Amino acid sequence: MTVPLDRHYLVELQVSTERVSQLRRIVAAHLRHWSLELHIRPVCRAVEELLTNVQRHVGDDNTCVLEIRWSGRHLTVSVADNGAEMPRLLHEGGGLSRVMALSDSWGTCRTTEGKVVWFTRYAQEPQHIERVPLPPLPGVREFRRPPAVVTDFPAATPARTDDHTPAPAPALV
Repeated sequence: MTVPLDRHYLVELQVSTERVSQLRRIVAAHLRHWSLELHIRPVCRAVEELLTNVQRHVGDDNTCVLEIRWSGRHLTVSVADNGAEMPRLLHEGGGLSRVMALSDSWGTCRTTEGKVVWFTRYAQEPQHIERVPLPPLPGVREFRRPPAVVTDFPAATPARTDDHTPAPAPALV
């Protein structure tokens, strides 16, 4: 399957602390452009983990390649570097454990130059719903009911003097 060019981003870089934060902003911009705003935070956090791992374990002087692909269903992010040591999943909860928690799947593979670490997230193309302005919600005054007003008063009935039952009391409103 061919990924359209506007759904693919590739950059080769030397990893440094400044570069990691810059790449984080670039990745966020691409995700916004692809209407994947809900994925910005977890994807950028996982990218930051992968690039920090390269910086920590391979070194600042080495180059790596960051690649992002979105098929319309899955977002795949990979970082390739020239380090020989394969990453390990530690139980302490850092690095790859965090990438695992932020993704649907992840993995590593050895290459002739070093290795690639990747992760995927299910990211279906968002449905574009036409937004229509809604009428304003009613305020408190519209919910208050006006006091009941009685317009038809029953005719007053005179009390009977020959009967010892009291006359009914008039209704109070």
